[in-house]
Amino acid sequence: DAVSYCNQRSTSEGLTAAYTITGATYSGNHITSATVTWNQAGKGYRLLTEAEWEYACRATSTTAFCNGGITHLDCSPVDLNLEQVGWYCGNGSDTTHEVGGKTANAWGLKDMHGNVWEWCWDWWSATYPSDPVTDPAGPASGLYRVLRGGSFYPTARRCRSAYREYVNPTSANYDLGLRPCRTAS
Repeated sequence: DAVSYCNQRSTSEGLTAAYTITGATYSGNHITSATVTWNQAGKGYRLLTEAEWEYACRATSTTAFCNGGITHLDCSPVDLNLEQVGWYCGNGSDTTHEVGGKTANAWGLKDMHGNVWEWCWDWWSATYPSDPVTDPAGPASGLYRVLRGGSFYPTARRCRSAYREYVNPTSANYDLGLRPCRTAS
């Protein structure tokens, strides 16, 4: 559904779709299975890769959050840095919030921490490369897709810039969302 949304938005704006979706099966309006290929030459909307997501979230920071270190790991007391930039169990009141209610990171991006888990393009792998790499690609296939960012529900430690989660690609839940992007020309 996330990549289908990206394609529909691209088409509505006259952009080349970033994905080819074949063999889709549906339950109502929702895709339950499909083969999806990323056309990297397409200039339409797409999901961030996991590496792109973390790079955008950090906005040059090296701390737990884009605005500083973690001050409290759980829901209470409220983490002083996360409180400024994201919604989580310490301040989220068990619900999503309209984007833009918190302070942006150094690059002007809002709600990278908390609010909703954000789908990434990558397939899940439990390991990272052991050597430094630039813009790494995830595995070519897998069972689960990567989620990043945390949501209004988990603890502060699960909303850190580096925290990774995974889920079945057909999952739909109240705390899952997406952050469409476009490749710079």
